[in-house]
Amino acid sequence: MVGTVVVRLYATAREAVGNARLERPAGPHGVSVGGLLDALSHDYPALAPILRHARFARNGSYLRGRSGRLRPGDELAIHPPYSGG
Repeated sequence: MVGTVVVRLYATAREAVGNARLERPAGPHGVSVGGLLDALSHDYPALAPILRHARFARNGSYLRGRSGRLRPGDELAIHPPYSGG
């Protein structure tokens, strides 16, 4: 059975995709963070430049860059740079 990964998008990432939440297949052994981000860049070209400067959190813990693996049931949050006051 193939599981999914939930992708949460915030701020400009949400605007680029048109949705705050996506579900992506993870496969029985999961998917690499980099592979998932590459697929999202392909499917949503407006998201690609945002991902270059975004931070990523797996299940609430920030990752260093694009390293790591996501397992079925995991959540990846995409946090672009924020501004404001």
